[in-house]
This record gives sequence, C-alpha cells and structure tokens, in this order.
Amino acid sequence: MSIRRSTRSRRAVAAVSLAAALALAVTGCGTDGGGKKTNDAGSSPSSEPSKSSDGDKGAEQEDTAAGENVDPNVKLAQVNGRDGLTLVVNEVKRDSGGFVTVSGVIKNDGDGIQSGGQWSGSEKNIVAQNPNSVAGATLVDKVGKKRYYILRDTEGRCLCTTGLTAIQAGKSVSVFMQFPAPPETTTEVDFTLPTFATASLKISG
Repeated sequence: MSIRRSTRSRRAVAAVSLAAALALAVTGCGTDGGGKKTNDAGSSPSSEPSKSSDGDKGAEQEDTAAGENVDPNVKLAQVNGRDGLTLVVNEVKRDSGGFVTVSGVIKNDGDGIQSGGQWSGSEKNIVAQNPNSVAGATLVDKVGKKRYYILRDTEGRCLCTTGLTAIQAGKSVSVFMQFPAPPETTTEVDFTLPTFATASLKISG
C-alpha cells in the first residue's frame, strides 16, 4: 500500500514540475501591451528591416526601395548631357510623407567612362558629404517661384543615389532623388541635374 502511495506522489510531483516548465516557456514568448510578441530583451520584433545608421548602407536601401515599383518603360522626359550622356525620367511621384521622388536612368552612350562627381553640385559641404552622387539636382516651382533642393539628413547625407564611381560606355544606371513636396496645387516643375538640360515634369500621386 505504501508503495502505491509513493508512486502516486512521484507522479504528482512530476506533473507539477512539467506544468511549471510549460508556464515558464509561455512567459518567455509573451506579448507586450499591444499584443505583439517580444524577444528576450523585451523589444518588439519588426517585419520591416531597420534602417542603418551607416551612410552608404542607408543610401543603398533608399535606392533599392525607390526603384522597386518604377516602370522603366514609362518615359516622362529625356534630356541630353555632355559626352554622350542621356537622362531619362521615368517617374515623379508625390508621397504622403511630404516629399517628391524623381526616378530615372542615366545612360552613357559615349565612348568614355563617366562618374557621378559632376552631378554632386557646387556646394562644398554637399559635395564633401555626397561624392559621386546626384545631390546637385533641383526642382523649380515656377508658379510658386520657389526652388527645392534634395533632402538631406542631419549629417548632410542626401536622400539620393550615391556611389556613381564609374558608368561604363554603353551602360546605364538607375538614379533617384527626393525633394520637399511643393504645394498640392503645383502639378508641374522644372527639373535640373548639373550638365543636363532642364526638363519640365508633371507630378503624379
């Protein structure tokens, strides 16, 4: 009789231990106040990749994101530059965040190799922070009589394509530039990138 009671006692202790272990496991994968799962540190994991604080990596992420949904077959404007270069603008989109994104392609139909140093603009601080970029681009609202420059972060890095160190002859490269958005009533702007002719562009979105 005592043997049966001892066996039952051991089973009861084992059941209690198992229940406690399961309770601890569930607590480790709990939820925060908003119902989201948290990791061991208590922070909520995100389905979106975090933006890097590194300038080059951040520019690469912005470049990829800006060009994802642009149709390369749409041609809003085409302007010529020096030495056989051509700029094709595929999209000028107004976004809800209060900015306008210009996306396009620079084609090198010349014989030599071209770099982005000629498109960074003439402002020394901008050139220093954004070498081989398209940071020198501007938008002009002729109706509102206002010029818009490319957006920059607190450290002076542009929200635009950078790292244009070499465009081989016969090749092309996708570029993007983000500007503060003109008023909603402005539907057309003049776009200028150094060494290229000015293009009149209609804003969509």
